Amino acid sequence: MSLGIRSAMGALVLGGILVASAQADHLLSGLSKGTPDLKSAGALAFAPEGILLVGDSQGAAVYAIDTKDREPASAGGSINVEGINDKVAAMLGTKPDQILINDMAVNPASGKAYLSVSRGRGPGAPPVIVRVDQAGKVEEVPLKDVNFAKAELPNPVGNQPATKGQGGRSEAITDMAFVDGRVFVAGLSNEEFSSRFISMPFPFEKSAEAASVEIYHGSHGRLETKSPIRTFVAYRIQGEPYLLASYTCTPLVKVPVSELKSGGHVKGTTIAELGNRNRPLDMVVYKKGGKDYLLMTNSSRGVMKIPTEGADRAKGIVRRVSDKEGMTYQTIDKMKGVVQLDLLDPDHALVLVQTDGGVQHLKTVDLP
Repeated sequence: MSLGIRSAMGALVLGGILVASAQADHLLSGLSKGTPDLKSAGALAFAPEGILLVGDSQGAAVYAIDTKDREPASAGGSINVEGINDKVAAMLGTKPDQILINDMAVNPASGKAYLSVSRGRGPGAPPVIVRVDQAGKVEEVPLKDVNFAKAELPNPVGNQPATKGQGGRSEAITDMAFVDGRVFVAGLSNEEFSSRFISMPFPFEKSAEAASVEIYHGSHGRLETKSPIRTFVAYRIQGEPYLLASYTCTPLVKVPVSELKSGGHVKGTTIAELGNRNRPLDMVVYKKGGKDYLLMTNSSRGVMKIPTEGADRAKGIVRRVSDKEGMTYQTIDKMKGVVQLDLLDPDHALVLVQTDGGVQHLKTVDLP
């Protein structure tokens, strides 16, 4: 290799390091030291640099918290903890039936798992964030005197309990994701068309932009604007950014990010009905054998593996269907009782499994 080529390559590497460092500084500079006033802890997601995003439905806000957890585990690898709810309850000095694990997210910077937990039952239960490492160590994440930022939700759904046909404050935030410098939040508003996506530039320097979402729900045979999105992922279709979202009973919908504008009303395209009488719980997108797949867990139909091929050509469902239609799926029989999942690495997922007896386990599994 010539000196000139070697010097050019060195300059490129140095340039990449400097750009990454500048981006990290920009993200972290938007945080200030203090104590987040969390009223609840539900949906979790990660921004770069180990910044944990926490959805606080009761407080109608999203918090970005610097975990300072940026070092990859020296051993890398899997996380497997039997009876994780027992261990979390013991750490908090209570019983397993007095806690709820609301969500789980893997920190891509370190490979550690984070859990949002309610210590008690009901909307007033104190929130706790728990971290689990590759050795199975369970610890509470300190929230006093940390670097954080807060973004309040515009016009959140009213602070009332959920009733049949009408979501309560617990559904102000149903899922979140960090995508291309923005935090996307799904949930309900207090407006006429209440189902919505919110887009927040990160750091939280500008006001949030909210757009209501309308879909055709095939199994219900009608247009819906009040049913909340339960889980979603970011995905590019023919190079364009989309959000793939799923609702109760279980329509799968594609929403173009370009149409999510402040005050707008977006019509999502229903590309699949995956079976009624069930509720989607969590979803990830991954690559296997050169093809892309969605992996979705739900309340009654097991874990679904859904090929994304054809999502660009899928015609929207605009009439009532009896059960399933559109994009198809394979049920992964060996993945039973999964209530939460996230990508651990390109070949593995971390899942939270609940047994019939109520005991919950953290397990690392091969992506199917």
